[in-house]
Amino acid sequence: MEEQVVLVNDKDQVQGLIGKTEAHEKGLLHRAISILIFNDKGNILIQQRADEKYHWAGIWSNTVCTHPREGEGYQEAAERRLLEELGFSTPLEEVFDFIYQAKDKASGLTEHELDHVFVGKYNGDIPFNIHEVKAVQWIHPNALMTEIKENPAKFSFWFKIILKEFEQRELLIEK
Repeated sequence: MEEQVVLVNDKDQVQGLIGKTEAHEKGLLHRAISILIFNDKGNILIQQRADEKYHWAGIWSNTVCTHPREGEGYQEAAERRLLEELGFSTPLEEVFDFIYQAKDKASGLTEHELDHVFVGKYNGDIPFNIHEVKAVQWIHPNALMTEIKENPAKFSFWFKIILKEFEQRELLIEK
């Protein structure tokens, strides 16, 4: 059976469950989480999504993103998916949430998510899951912003919004 996503209204009140594919075909608002991991040098860990992903395949994005399951809290989903995708655990803190909508031209699917954003710190090995992640890279925020300005299509829509929010909230670590 296909994984279900939790449909919500703009106040994060549950409206039901629906298959992940159908939610993205119809562009229905659902719960999501995004994680940004920093190291002691102030670099951000970014990932290139696996080519097998059903949407936004091969695109560079934030450290991890996923959907909470039915009855699963945002924190619990973030911790679960960090371990599943990148093979490590670290304490995570929620910093903000936002709603966005974006269409993936390659797949024709639409993201419409209430995204809760978490941050954490980590400095060890990254034994990532090759079925979920094509590559990972540590990058300084300034270099990342330059790369996004020069090649915006390489990066996920939601990641660019998250980075703008981080700048506005002065959450990027500068070293």
